[in-house]
Amino acid sequence: MPVISAPHDFNEGHLFVDLKSIFGCPLYLKCEGFNFAGSIKLKAANEMVESAEREGILKPDSVIVESSSGNLGVALSMIAASKGYKFLCVTDSRCNLSTRLLMEALGSKVHIVADLDENGGFLGTRIEYVRSLCASDDRYVWLSQYTNPGNWQAHYRTTAPQIARHFPRLDVLFIGTGTAGTLMGCARYFRQWHRPVRIVAVDSVGSVAFGGEPGRRMIPGLGMSMRPPLLDESYVNEVIRVEEADTIRACHQMARRGFLFGGSTGTVVSGAADWLSRHDTRDMTAVAIAPDLGERYLDTVYQTNWLQDLFGDEILAPSGPTTTPFPTDEPAPREPDRWPQP
Repeated sequence: MPVISAPHDFNEGHLFVDLKSIFGCPLYLKCEGFNFAGSIKLKAANEMVESAEREGILKPDSVIVESSSGNLGVALSMIAASKGYKFLCVTDSRCNLSTRLLMEALGSKVHIVADLDENGGFLGTRIEYVRSLCASDDRYVWLSQYTNPGNWQAHYRTTAPQIARHFPRLDVLFIGTGTAGTLMGCARYFRQWHRPVRIVAVDSVGSVAFGGEPGRRMIPGLGMSMRPPLLDESYVNEVIRVEEADTIRACHQMARRGFLFGGSTGTVVSGAADWLSRHDTRDMTAVAIAPDLGERYLDTVYQTNWLQDLFGDEILAPSGPTTTPFPTDEPAPREPDRWPQP
């Protein structure tokens, strides 16, 4: 059992879930949510902060500022609290309420932008606000997850080698795409691997990361309203775009089997399952990366009213494996005569 003194010193990177019994295809899911920040973003956050410290960019009176849809903001909040920095997260209305409250509980400040950018998203507006802050006071330090090489280097050093260690015969790797940090770190690592690995990027419909028309996206995490500056498509073999309705169905299908994952994971798994259903999977080893767990999505992806308001009553129509329904005529449990004494 590890003994740590800083929260970012713990990050379980060797847990995989076999999803074949749920989706009927050979797919292993690498779970990245088992750390104190609750997501894969802890790796990039730690790399970027430590790099800024080595380069002398961060000073004792610095205020770290970053644009984030949620998970990176939590990771930076945790690291800033541990190291004694102030942190301001610039986010938007799609950020889950529980995520905003968690950042504030860790001592960070959260600024929510409301104006859409020219692509119908909030990213451009968030970035402009960050730039204005940095121009107003040199104590603000923008790590810029969208351009910082530490974002992809963290996954080149950690995520990809962890997968390679467990699956030396890996054939295909499915990676969700937001800033493209995880994608590019893993893709660069496996380009040098001892056997060809097919890199499949998974994006949300409505994202313009790989081109295409912008559209409504309500689930934070994956997708961009601009092309990710870190993205180099020469490392990507294929791109899959997933509708948010399919994201939600995948999340609920896993939840019905006891695995509560976040929206980004639902997108990646839905895209991977669709790809695998269209290919010969005999003797194929396939891995997908799950960026986070599902607790922060309880008021969105797992909240019936939110789902019905945005996607209609049919969004949770039964599909795939289901659980046994609860009996409707079961009597209410009898209250005990008295509670047992300790």
